[in-house]
Amino acid sequence: MIAIENLIISINVVLPLFLIISLGYFFRKINLFDDHTLKVMNNLTFKSFLPILIFFNIYNADLSSGIDFKLIIFAVMSIVSIFLVMTFIIPKIEKDDKRKGVLVQAIFRSNFVLFGLPIAISLFGEEKAGSVSMLIACIIPTFNFLAVISLEMYRGLKIDVKKILKGIITNPLIIGSTVGLFMLATGIKLPNVLESTIGDLSNVATPLALVVLGGSFKFDASQEGMKQLIIGVVGKLIIVPAVFIPISIFLGFRDVELITLLVMFSAPGAVSSFTMAEQMDADGELAGQIVVFGSTFAVFTIFFWIYIVKSLGYF
Repeated sequence: MIAIENLIISINVVLPLFLIISLGYFFRKINLFDDHTLKVMNNLTFKSFLPILIFFNIYNADLSSGIDFKLIIFAVMSIVSIFLVMTFIIPKIEKDDKRKGVLVQAIFRSNFVLFGLPIAISLFGEEKAGSVSMLIACIIPTFNFLAVISLEMYRGLKIDVKKILKGIITNPLIIGSTVGLFMLATGIKLPNVLESTIGDLSNVATPLALVVLGGSFKFDASQEGMKQLIIGVVGKLIIVPAVFIPISIFLGFRDVELITLLVMFSAPGAVSSFTMAEQMDADGELAGQIVVFGSTFAVFTIFFWIYIVKSLGYF
């Protein structure tokens, strides 16, 4: 009976994400939008709705129990350690410089914003999502900084630290996080009308982003890059969570903190990794395929990890 209950909880968390992503793919197949429309919608989501969502969740965060510095420090150190290990392993199994950075990025960087918030809200409610948003405020700069380094390392050009820092500072998600943290720290409250409006806008972010993600799917992976595709997807969805979820449990993380870490480790590669790879002379096609297939299989692997953790009684 408990097993069935845990199964239902896991399905209720993941199935809505899968259905919305599938809807986006269906809309694309029946020509409700094209590549240009998807690009515009993705830009709109990234530069407005997602930053608003992150801001609103941090703004409404309950700090009565304090900021979980242990969670933040462990999360950042975990991402950095995965990055360092991958920069050592990937060059030993992949000789093409254009693919090395893509694979490193694919395994350490996840679509935490898109998957973390809806799963945390679904399981624990919006009042508990503040800790996820504050972790996002620390993880997104870490992801962006290391992603640029991973691609620049194999590009053959000198790493421009100023350019990296500028990209981080001007990142819309970072801006939303920073403003949210400022409002939370100072206790400044918005007028009710403005707060209600921002709340309504924040509700647009997740479904729109998932629809765009589904609409971007193109299942046309070539046999030539199949080995690299498997390495990227399996490394991100299975190996990383299999290593770091037990470590998280061992260190005492439970409930919303554990689920936050679970999603961070098991979520598929970030959609922006494709765009970044294209802009930085890496293998953009491989990066795109890893995002597509990773996002598809992640619906099932995240369900698996949530079910296992729930069955073991850790949340």
